[in-house]
Amino acid sequence: MEKFVNYIKSAIAEMKKVTWPTKKETTQYTILVIIISLGIAALLGAFDYIFNWGIQAILTRQLF
Repeated sequence: MEKFVNYIKSAIAEMKKVTWPTKKETTQYTILVIIISLGIAALLGAFDYIFNWGIQAILTRQLF
């Protein structure tokens, strides 16, 4: 039980050393993640559309 108590105490001590981001930083990072996610989703959607078009063209022999 003593090891568990020491573990909890050391965990609390480490959490006090953490430098937490400010509200402004958190907002900026959140917006950045959303923008990057939407960009990647659009890129993957474009690739999907192109590959789908290519496969359809090959299967229906419109390409050759």
